[in-house]
Amino acid sequence: MRTTRIQTFTIICLFFILLLPWLFFVTSNFIETKSFRIGMNDIQKEHLETTIHSIESNSHNWMNPTWQERLTRQLQELNMDVSIHSESNQLIFTTNPDQSFLHSERFSIIDNGEIKARVEISYANSRSIQMVATIVGLIMAIIIIALVMRKYILKPLEQMSANVRQIAEGNLDVELPISRITEIAEVHEGFKVMVKGLKESIQKQVELEEQRRFVIAAVAHDLRTPLFALRGYLDGLEQGIADSPDKMAKYLAVCKEKSAQLDRLVEDLFTYTKTEYLELELKKAIVDFPNLLQHSIESLSMLARQKNISITLNHLGDDCVIIGDWYLLNRAMNNIIDNAVRHTPQKGKILIQCYKDGNKIVFAVQDTGEGFTSEELQRVFEPLYRGEVSRNRLTGGSGLGLTISQRIIRLHGGDLAVGNHTEGGAILTGWIPLKK
Repeated sequence: MRTTRIQTFTIICLFFILLLPWLFFVTSNFIETKSFRIGMNDIQKEHLETTIHSIESNSHNWMNPTWQERLTRQLQELNMDVSIHSESNQLIFTTNPDQSFLHSERFSIIDNGEIKARVEISYANSRSIQMVATIVGLIMAIIIIALVMRKYILKPLEQMSANVRQIAEGNLDVELPISRITEIAEVHEGFKVMVKGLKESIQKQVELEEQRRFVIAAVAHDLRTPLFALRGYLDGLEQGIADSPDKMAKYLAVCKEKSAQLDRLVEDLFTYTKTEYLELELKKAIVDFPNLLQHSIESLSMLARQKNISITLNHLGDDCVIIGDWYLLNRAMNNIIDNAVRHTPQKGKILIQCYKDGNKIVFAVQDTGEGFTSEELQRVFEPLYRGEVSRNRLTGGSGLGLTISQRIIRLHGGDLAVGNHTEGGAILTGWIPLKK
């Protein structure tokens, strides 16, 4: 929609207020005189010339009462008056000493090179119709401008003010007014952007709140299972059910396993909460990424040995140094490698690669497990999502590991993606910018 600046609109309104009364005046004058001439009309000019000729040709009768009376009657019929003064400005004759006409014609009568008298003929050039038409035009111009201003300025501003109050009360489904005034249209667009941003913010807040409730409910459920098991085995120890060293060792091993599972779940929940709901400040330092990967492999070597899984690290190149938070990056890689170990079968293999690619380092973790299903590929990074078969609570995972890893890597300016390798098994690929 084409708009007009309020300054231009004001100038147009002022011009219209001046133009319309003038058009009314000219039109009414034409209707009355059949001419566009504003001054004296032809009839008045003819009467004026006749009167002037009569006065000039009857200079010897200026003092004659009969002539004066006849001239007075003629001038009354023509709605005119005359005053004749001598050269010394003495009044010789006048038809109306108290005249107050709008227009007059002055001329001198010269005889033998000398001024004989000065004559002033006054006539009432009535413009009553034109003046009425001009006033009507002015009133109409003001009414039209008022209606236009009401439609394009006042009404949109009033509606916008009401909309602002509705937005302040929480109603974002408002119909914002449209105006052809540029400044109001710009405010309208600003309000549209603001309302859209508020809707998105509220929607995001609702989603976060739903996610928070879901996380709390799911974590409460996950905490309940190992806690009940731990309490059951501890009660068994207390009541003497484990009456042999082998049973006691078994009970203690289960208690230790459940406590480790609780510790891991609480730690995952704490890290997830920091990355999702809190402003996590990175403790940046120089990080040698291959060394960090080696550290993660060593921390999970015992779990890998229990399943006879071999882990191989291929480090291509020496310049894989980044700036980041060593603790968080170590946590992310631990989660990724741990996920691979848990879902790789007995005597399986895990291949970890790390290399430089332009201004970033790329890493990949490939296993010989069952890989991801199509649904898992779409939802694997959702909080607390676990597949229905092998990727479930029986594997000991919390469902937050890969979610946490992706968010930690994104905090460092990179990203993490999942897929299935052509030779079978899952592959997780990520990248992080190099140290600048």
